[in-house]
Amino acid sequence: MFRQFAASLSVFLMLALPLRASYLLIPMDGAQANHIKAYGIAYWILNNQVEVDWLLNYRGGSFMVKYAPAIEKECQIRGVTAQVIADGQAVNIIDEIARPEVNMDLVKLEKPPKMAVYSPKDKLPWDDAVTLVLTYAEIPYDVIYDEEVMIGKLPLYDWLHMHHEDFTGQYGKFYAAYHNAAWYQEQVRSDETMAARLGFSKVSDMKGAVARRIKEFVAGGGFLFSMCSGTDSYDIALSAEGIDICDKVFDGDGTTSNYSNRLDFGKTIAFRNFKLVQNPLEYEFSDIDMTNQRKVPRNEDVFVLFEFSAKWDPVPAMLCQNHEQVIKGFMGQTTAFKKDLVKPEVLVMGENKAANEARYIHGELGKGTWTFYGGHDPEDYQHMVGDPPTDLALHPNSPGYRLILNNVLFPAARKKKQKT
Repeated sequence: MFRQFAASLSVFLMLALPLRASYLLIPMDGAQANHIKAYGIAYWILNNQVEVDWLLNYRGGSFMVKYAPAIEKECQIRGVTAQVIADGQAVNIIDEIARPEVNMDLVKLEKPPKMAVYSPKDKLPWDDAVTLVLTYAEIPYDVIYDEEVMIGKLPLYDWLHMHHEDFTGQYGKFYAAYHNAAWYQEQVRSDETMAARLGFSKVSDMKGAVARRIKEFVAGGGFLFSMCSGTDSYDIALSAEGIDICDKVFDGDGTTSNYSNRLDFGKTIAFRNFKLVQNPLEYEFSDIDMTNQRKVPRNEDVFVLFEFSAKWDPVPAMLCQNHEQVIKGFMGQTTAFKKDLVKPEVLVMGENKAANEARYIHGELGKGTWTFYGGHDPEDYQHMVGDPPTDLALHPNSPGYRLILNNVLFPAARKKKQKT
């Protein structure tokens, strides 16, 4: 116990007592050797009770912190580019950022968010970009699933990611291709067992209840992030409360008559006026997703991040920090969102305008916020079931993965007073 205390005190002293009046600048432009691990460094610093300055739109969204030998050493260990600068240089950077005519700002990051990933405990034959990048960046997270959500553990966390998921109870609509596969049959067995344990007669009823609990978490001040099928299937589940949209191949009985016209879009958070795909053998949920509608050649498959005012719109500015504004496209079960079906109050932060696609969207709900990101893996153009996971050591500067990590640090930002 004494050794642990002494070690903790030693780290604290190294972080809290800089040897000289200087700062450490962690650039996030092209000079950075490892953008992904730089976010992990920022989280590690926060976890040691030291504030970090996030310099929005300054050299790609750089980080700056008061110098401490332990921080410099940790950057060296993790291969993160960091530069020691004098106090006067730091003051000049802050002065430059504060000029009213430049689109930059300084945001204080104060406390690391407590992270949860909603994910099945059993191994499935695909990987999840968020858990891959959190692991590579060395950012800790807990795995929770339906039981933890339903017994009320969500309020223990600040930030929740919904793993590649199907909230409609249709098992990802993998039936046609994989219903004889062992992993598919095990998923069905596991979900049905959990539904029964939690008092639900159907998996779709359990998933719908989980979706509503997550919505309550966001409305109460939580931060929600999701990718791929965790986005549109979530809103579909919310809209289908009290309606059976699952064919008998999924739950053994029929559907509610005329169910596609009985959806309640007032209960959704992101999309409206969508039509469900009613064929249980078709690998698609609805017309929200552009995967089967798009005609975008791979060599032209990109989306563009919008530029937001760092001083007046700090939230989307934080979420779009990057060293590149044009991001390589990548596919998934849900690749992109049809812009015509995105609710008008939702903020589109990245789009392929020519294809009428929204790729990166954000919204508020009560006291909290949510962000949806289309596609499965930013560095694997078309990730298939059974493909090996992406080795992020080969992609340390991925701008597509940076968007995920912006969402991780966003909850740590000090809330700013509304400007008048």
